[in-house]
Amino acid sequence: MDFDVLIIGGGAAGMSCALVLGSAQSKAFAADKKIGIIMHQRSSALERALFNNVLGLDPGTTGKELLESGRDQLKTCYPHVVQIDKEKVNAVVKTEAGYQVRTNKTNYSSKIVVVAVGPSNLFNIEGLMEFVEPHPNLPAAKQRIQLKNVNHLVIENLYVAGVLAGWRSQFAMAAGSGAHVATDILTLWNDGTTAMVHDSVPKE
Repeated sequence: MDFDVLIIGGGAAGMSCALVLGSAQSKAFAADKKIGIIMHQRSSALERALFNNVLGLDPGTTGKELLESGRDQLKTCYPHVVQIDKEKVNAVVKTEAGYQVRTNKTNYSSKIVVVAVGPSNLFNIEGLMEFVEPHPNLPAAKQRIQLKNVNHLVIENLYVAGVLAGWRSQFAMAAGSGAHVATDILTLWNDGTTAMVHDSVPKE
């Protein structure tokens, strides 16, 4: 299966990135783009989270609820975004056309890849290990890692989002990082002209 962009990770950063990319379907530069997200969430820190301090979320919202509602939101609002369940990425390999993403079940090809999984020191995706370094903004005792990047870009057409990009472990930061990467990709598709997507209430 071929994608224009494939997101690895269905946590805050990954789903935020997918939502923003999906919302651009009405734009001419994004209308024909195929977007996918590998929704591997088993180790997501959101599974154990409780949110009382996030703007727009009802106090008491749990991370498990948010993961479920996020999936439903993506499916309902932007059904053209392909959600891939129950697969874990083992390798990301650079090719002439972009990247080959190998999972425990199959292989995918994509022109752009966004890596948005957690920063655990158990990270072991083949093809990405050369970019691993200690996380600078989390306690050293936790042994968290990040992927070397400049403004979310690791190398050409390979992005990292969320805590793995070097951000602190805060929901709003991870979600914002994913959205940031999405607008960078939209800008790339728009021939370098800055692109963002904003919905608005119709005027009466």
